[in-house]
Amino acid sequence: MARKCMVSGKKPNVANAVSHSHVKTKRRQEPNLQWKRFFLEDENRWVRLRVSAKVIKTISRYGLRDALKRYGASESLLKP
Repeated sequence: MARKCMVSGKKPNVANAVSHSHVKTKRRQEPNLQWKRFFLEDENRWVRLRVSAKVIKTISRYGLRDALKRYGASESLLKP
């Protein structure tokens, strides 16, 4: 499975690991992804999504449907 946030689309970044002698090698910076269950009150059911920690904070502040609109994500993520 790809390490990509289902809501925001956040994915790994490529950066340099710099040693003490300043030798640079490529490395990946992985996003902080978590499996999280969100409750849809209007449908009275749970939805399980793999989202970043930043998106969890956004959803807790604005709600799941508003956060999807904010990030431009499809509501098809909420289909059973």
